[in-house]
Amino acid sequence: MPLPSRGRRWAAATIVASALLLLAACSNGPNTTFEPHSEFGRAIDDLWNLLLRLGTAVFILVEALLVYTIIKFRHREGRADPAHTHGDTRLEILWTITPAIILAFIAVPTIRTIFQTQAKASADALQVEVYGHQWWWEFRYPQYGVVTADEVYLPIGRKVNFSLRTVDVLHSFWIPQMGGKRDVIANHVNYLWFTPDSNLTASDWVGSCNEYCGTSHANMKFRAFTVPAADFERWAKHQAQPSTFGVAPAAAPAPLVHPAAQVTGPAPAPADADEGYVFPVEKMRENTVPHTPLPYDLAFDHSVTGDPMRGFQTYSKAACIGCHTIKGNPSSVGIIGPNLTHIASRHTIAAGLYPNDAEHLKAWIKDARGLKPGVVMPDFGIGEVDPVTHARITAPTGGLTDQQVADIAAYLQQLK
Repeated sequence: MPLPSRGRRWAAATIVASALLLLAACSNGPNTTFEPHSEFGRAIDDLWNLLLRLGTAVFILVEALLVYTIIKFRHREGRADPAHTHGDTRLEILWTITPAIILAFIAVPTIRTIFQTQAKASADALQVEVYGHQWWWEFRYPQYGVVTADEVYLPIGRKVNFSLRTVDVLHSFWIPQMGGKRDVIANHVNYLWFTPDSNLTASDWVGSCNEYCGTSHANMKFRAFTVPAADFERWAKHQAQPSTFGVAPAAAPAPLVHPAAQVTGPAPAPADADEGYVFPVEKMRENTVPHTPLPYDLAFDHSVTGDPMRGFQTYSKAACIGCHTIKGNPSSVGIIGPNLTHIASRHTIAAGLYPNDAEHLKAWIKDARGLKPGVVMPDFGIGEVDPVTHARITAPTGGLTDQQVADIAAYLQQLK
């Protein structure tokens, strides 16, 4: 008997929806865990595949027995009621032993993988200290004397041992295609290690926090770059050096204070200075390039042109120095915010939320709290209303004009 028209429509919709869900499940996104690129990731992936196969086999067996029972013992006209039984010792022993055997098949490889992934990293591993902040990541390389933020460089083919700490609340550190996800817990150090596969080419990956940690939890991302060992060494060597200007300062910077009180600017970098290695922006994959739109049309005088030397002078007397460190700027020794020593060599700002370019940098300096909810960094743009204090920013309270903001942005963009 044919289905009514409404029934046919529902059946067709169900088939289409099921097909779409099946196709979606078959697609590996850019952050898939089903394409691991480290021994750690493969250990977890192999365990998942084994458990999936065992679970599928059990499911098929149970469903087959269920369908067989339903068909064989279904009600038939004229058939006598079957005899009622109360317990069967052999059957009860069977369905107790069978799950125990299944659990043994699950437990043994699971425990083996746990011991494998929880073992200590070998002594020759690259050490990376990770600190979770609300809401950004700090990376320290104690073997190289490097401190950076929101971008971590890893040498291909070399084991990396991450020691994970938090300075505030619970976070969770994860680079999906490298494998492993580990909590970052207060008053406790967790460890995670893996070796980026030696057959990788220079690649970029998205990492994130995966434990709810407050207002901007979803905005707490970072970029991981796996690069050849030689390029990593160039990057680390340069990052350990004090930052210098990449170009000579302007010939006649406009003084912001009496000349006798001005801060002496850093010397320009030598013409043949090695700027170290930076992952090429043109090689970044689409999913690692931030496309976050600014939340509103921020008013800014785009006719002003930033001057890096003037920006150095302004930055070195502003509240910025109380939160940020810039190696090479003796006034800037704060430890609350990200280390800015070579900020111009980074591809993103605001924990991967925005691209690191002049326009986004100026907007960030002027109204950080408007661009990223809950951020500790206060607003500095004169005339802006701080969403936390609800006070309008003025010059006497440390506010900056658009010209000063543009100057500081120009200064930071020289710190390569």
